[in-house]
Amino acid sequence: MDMLFTCDPSNVHYITSTNFGNYCKGPENREFFDIFGDNLFNLDFENWAHKRKYIHSYFNHKKFHQFLPKIINETVTAGLIPVLDQVSQQGLMVDLQSFFKRFVCDIAWMMSTGYNPKSLSIGFFEEPFLKAIDDACEAIFFRHLSPKYLLSMQRWLGIGKEKKLSDARRTVHQIAAKYISMKREDLSKETKHEEEGFDMLRCFLTEHEVAGSQSEEYIRDTVPGLAFAAYDTSSATLAWFFWLLSRNPAAETRIREELDNHFSTKKEENKRMKTIFNKEELNKLVYLHSALCETLRLHPPAPFTRRNPVKADVLPSGHHITPETKVLLSAYAMGRMTSLWGEDCNEFKPERWIDEKGTVKYETTSKFFSFGAGPRICPGRDVAFTVMKAASATIIYNYFVKVVETRPVTSKASIINEMKHGLRAKVTSRWAS
Repeated sequence: MDMLFTCDPSNVHYITSTNFGNYCKGPENREFFDIFGDNLFNLDFENWAHKRKYIHSYFNHKKFHQFLPKIINETVTAGLIPVLDQVSQQGLMVDLQSFFKRFVCDIAWMMSTGYNPKSLSIGFFEEPFLKAIDDACEAIFFRHLSPKYLLSMQRWLGIGKEKKLSDARRTVHQIAAKYISMKREDLSKETKHEEEGFDMLRCFLTEHEVAGSQSEEYIRDTVPGLAFAAYDTSSATLAWFFWLLSRNPAAETRIREELDNHFSTKKEENKRMKTIFNKEELNKLVYLHSALCETLRLHPPAPFTRRNPVKADVLPSGHHITPETKVLLSAYAMGRMTSLWGEDCNEFKPERWIDEKGTVKYETTSKFFSFGAGPRICPGRDVAFTVMKAASATIIYNYFVKVVETRPVTSKASIINEMKHGLRAKVTSRWAS
């Protein structure tokens, strides 16, 4: 295990930006993450650059920005609010981590396919995709730590983590194939005037610059890949966010005051209907945005990122590396360094993200690495913030959340920094008579 871990910002900037061409994901990374096939996440060099332009064109398309508010509105009004209302009225306990996974999963699948699986609904029925991704993330984590002979033996015998990963791959591919088939059938019946939405699957199958240029296998890999990228990262952050608020009630009070100050005229409406927020309203919430940034600093959803050097190199820190060296950039460690964030780096202080003018203070990606940096920076970063702010603002404005720590809150052994035992809480309405 020839590995070099680094949390030096100069190394991060050098690897992700200055000398980006010498640092790739590598064939071993593709082997580890084979569940995502030819997804952008696994590609390097020309193949990566070629596929990347399609993903960016999708996120930058004006039709997507018209479609996203409709997606969020539907999942909030038809999923988030009805479930929390029932939980509140019946005095039930809810696992917030599972709740947010289902909420973001529905948004992610609507963005990628146009179809809402309605996994966040009263009853919390079993969702195969959620279980498959959880099993896959755990198995991939252990692939990083296990000798190859052990993984080969597990695959040959059909046991252990490799058996779970094989089952997960089959489930994800079946779900993707189902949605692709449904979309092709719907498109064949659709007239120009009936056209709605702008999901990625529609884009792949109909846009003249994209349709026909992508293989069936690439579409099958990319559609669930986008759903995974959106669902697992945003849902994990929201769970950590509400846990941090439970330990810092002054911050939660300040967020609620910010919401009340900006939207006091909506209070009367809440006697009839719960309030939700559009993107323009969410952009006014400086303290909420700062609190989410602080959550991402302390609990980045992807705690480490791996790169492989193509040629031998010397990092700015003076460390010599060879093509056999795996370089791991630790966003988790970077978020807790006194040299970067001060002596109070382990404290939850959203104020550190607000400048003297009262606006959001942005940090360089070589310091705040939660969404990556350089050419490989997450293309859905702004979308993730919109989804997280929509969910958290709606909940804090309309409900009181009391976290009940029945078990220790610790991180799970997974490539995603989520809670091992979930996050149980009681929810009550602010507007109950």
